[in-house]
Amino acid sequence: MIYGVDVSSYQPIDYSTKGLSFVFIKASEGRSYVNPRLAGQTKTARDAGCLVGFYHFLWPGNITAQAEYFVSKAPERQYDFLACDWEWTGSGTAATNAEKDRFIKEVRRLRPHNKVLLYCNRDFWLNRDTTSYAGDGLWIADHVTAGKPRIRADWAFHQYASTPLDKNVGDFRSKETLRAWAKR
Repeated sequence: MIYGVDVSSYQPIDYSTKGLSFVFIKASEGRSYVNPRLAGQTKTARDAGCLVGFYHFLWPGNITAQAEYFVSKAPERQYDFLACDWEWTGSGTAATNAEKDRFIKEVRRLRPHNKVLLYCNRDFWLNRDTTSYAGDGLWIADHVTAGKPRIRADWAFHQYASTPLDKNVGDFRSKETLRAWAKR
């Protein structure tokens, strides 16, 4: 397993990258929000030699517009990967399973050279998901022992803790194995 973190505007630009192979960075949300620390957080990850993933917090509705907005804001580079963050919104709503699937497919169409993943928590995976569609891989949040999420599905990344940053492991032997996987 390899280690990484995920960050958003709640975290500093100069977060620690010691011992990390990858970093997920929130790029956008809905059709109007862009992480104001996106450029700085991306530079921190790239300067440390980490592979970088960008995620979009999905809202219900306007799926094509959200996909277009996301790819217009997320930097584009070989070996970067993209993710759909599917969970409850601050207003207590969530995109439907069909909207989640459509978003991932649309992002894959718009960025055919980047892997596209699904991020969701264990509850969404077990109780809201009806298709098990995760694009190119599942990034599962379940705050238990690293690398041991309580699901039966294959997963690529596991978010296992949330303090002081969201901590993740990747189901890859090395950073080079992740880089080979990320190459489309």
